[in-house]
Parts: sequence; structure tokens; C-alpha cells
Amino acid sequence: MPAPGLFVVVEGPEGSGKSTLVRALASRMTTAGQEPVVVREPGGTSVAESVRRALLEADHAVAPIAELFLFLAARADLTAQVIRPAVEAGRVVLADRFTLSTEVYQVVGRGLDRALVAAGNAAATGGLRPDLTLVLDLPPGVGRLRQEAAGKALDRLDRESGEFHERICRAYVAVTGPGIVHLDGTWPVERLLDAAWTAVRDRRPDLWRQS
Repeated sequence: MPAPGLFVVVEGPEGSGKSTLVRALASRMTTAGQEPVVVREPGGTSVAESVRRALLEADHAVAPIAELFLFLAARADLTAQVIRPAVEAGRVVLADRFTLSTEVYQVVGRGLDRALVAAGNAAATGGLRPDLTLVLDLPPGVGRLRQEAAGKALDRLDRESGEFHERICRAYVAVTGPGIVHLDGTWPVERLLDAAWTAVRDRRPDLWRQS
């Protein structure tokens, strides 16, 4: 039997630097001897990428409950086809978002029932949970300023109201639970990477080549 893999998720509000950190962490992991399977949500399979386009298209109007089911469908396909097989084969999986995003955006952001969302997440993942979730905390408004400075084309979620994004930021800061590690999303990139890498290495020190 292969050794157990490691499932690491990076979470945070829009503009918090998740994608940048995922790329940097993947490089650090590879240097330390484990080339990770890197995925994003929604996405990562042909079905999930189609769902991503539908969900993020700026001109689409999507009802909250439909939005939930679309996210869950994309997650179910990604988990079944990519994440679970990789973890069971002893690989390291590094994901840009997972179930916590749905708990924050659909419960706090959209006001959907928490029990409904929890049941949907459990069904979509078959009970698979991250070993480590790195949450990038960011003050409200900072993410939008970053997006504007970078000239990012805003998708449907980016264009939600400032009050919506403020709720999202505050919800992430309040998250607690097993495997949750909070990092300051305002830190410089290298400092943030070092803190994230320390959390990953400490979680499974047996996986990494000693430098």
C-alpha cells in the first residue's frame, strides 16, 4: 500500500493572493522532493471547467441555490477524478479553494442554510477533508484595490457589492477548526510563502527532503 498522501488547500477572499501562493508553494514542494497535483476550484476537469465558465461569466444571473449546486457538481467531479485518486496514491494535492469556500460564500455571502450546504459538501466530496487549510486573512476592501491595481477583468463574484465582500472577509477571519492555519494576507509574498511552507512542512515532516 502507498504511504498516505497530503491534501493542502489555500483559501481566502477575492484578491487575497491565493493563486500566487499556490504557485509558489508548488515550486517549494517540488524542490523539497514532492511534485504536487495542483488544482483549482471550480475547475480541474473538463466538466468542472465548463461549470467555472458558467459560474464566473460576468453577465450571468445565477440564483443562490443554483450557484450552490453548480459549485457542488464541479467539486464532485474534481474530487472523484483527481483529488481522491491522487491522495490515495500517496501524492500531495494542493488546491486553490475547496469546501470552506462554499461554507463562506454560500452560507455567509448568500444566506443559504448551513446544514444544507454541509450536506451538499459531504455528498460532493464523499467525506474527503483537507489535511491542512491555509486561510489568507485580508481586511475588507484590500482585495478590490489589488484587483484594480492589477487591471483584473472582474468576474461575476468580483462584481458583488462591497458589503458582500466585507462579510466574506470577516467570515474567513472567524474560521476555526482542525487543520486550519490563518496567515496574514497583507504580508509580503516571500514572508507569506515562508509561513505557509512552515505550516505544510510541520504537518507532514516525513514527506520533505531535508535541506
